[in-house]
Amino acid sequence: MIIGVLKESGTENRVSLLPGEVLVIKKMGVEVIVEKSAGVNAYATDKDYESAGAKTAERSVVISSADMLLSVNPPVKDNIKTFREGQIICSVLNPQENSRWIEEARLQGLTILALDLIPRTTRAQSMDILSSMATVSGYKAVLEAASMLPKFFPMFMSAAGTIKPAKVLILGAGVAGLQAIAIARKLGAQVEVFDVRSAVKEEVKSLGGKFIEVEGAKEDAAAGGYAVEQTEEFKKKQQDLIQQRAIASDVVIATAQIPGKKAPVLLLKETVGSMKPGSVIIDLAASTGGNCELTQNGKTIIVNGVHIVGKSDYPADMPSDASKMFGCNIINLLKIMVEKDGKLNLNMQDNIINGTTAVHSKEYVSMRVKQMLNIQ
Repeated sequence: MIIGVLKESGTENRVSLLPGEVLVIKKMGVEVIVEKSAGVNAYATDKDYESAGAKTAERSVVISSADMLLSVNPPVKDNIKTFREGQIICSVLNPQENSRWIEEARLQGLTILALDLIPRTTRAQSMDILSSMATVSGYKAVLEAASMLPKFFPMFMSAAGTIKPAKVLILGAGVAGLQAIAIARKLGAQVEVFDVRSAVKEEVKSLGGKFIEVEGAKEDAAAGGYAVEQTEEFKKKQQDLIQQRAIASDVVIATAQIPGKKAPVLLLKETVGSMKPGSVIIDLAASTGGNCELTQNGKTIIVNGVHIVGKSDYPADMPSDASKMFGCNIINLLKIMVEKDGKLNLNMQDNIINGTTAVHSKEYVSMRVKQMLNIQ
């Protein structure tokens, strides 16, 4: 089998596979061909890839040569006819955003492996790209907030007096939220956390955060660890309490998202208007609408002296380690698909492969994709 690595477009600095991961894949008996300059923004040169045993070539050659193509984001800007029937494309898919492209890929007879659909099970944990990238986002979000806030994060005691620690409110205690708690606490801030899932309470406390609980949350074991849509009564109770805590905070890190749905609005514009000038809101849910009512995806705006950062692509700002983590996740997925002789075995009876496969043999496969796209 030949795996091709594509160069990303736009502001994406990551690459799906670094030279170090190429070495691992070569040991599986798989050949690797990399688009020229694919790793340049992640500080990996063509020479590095060639030293690891990969070939480098122009994009058209990579696409025509590879049995499986790897990319961080789906190659939606390429003509779908460029790809041949039976070819596999493996990337983060964003099914709702790219629904038309998925349908074109299905009609073209492509197999699409959606890395953002990998089931959140113990067995699939080492392949969970969403968790890896959320770790980066939680880390970077706190560092950016600390650099923007016009005051210290930790408490300082000096001859000039005592500086009180910053108050940080984190909305959502998923992977990004938990990482944000850890970093904010290491920087010396006081941290409060909201999440509708009571199961994360102990994790929050173990990291030094204070868990703010709202009674009456609906939970669903079948949601795979994700948050689920809540009742209107609960949303009202939650919103009232969040507004109180946000107004008292210096920094709000918003991470709450529901797979396949618009992000819940947790911070109202009236709340922003009551926050202290100089406060910072980092909205990691910006790409799905944002947790703050005023968030604008990809932009930083100032409202009544409050900075609102709408940014969901922090991993692109940390391309070296983010790419390494991404590539390691892919390798762990390949380990259950590549046989000892280097041949691919796409076993649809395997729950991980089945759950990750958006389309195959001109059919929709993943139940989550079908649900997201309302396909019967």
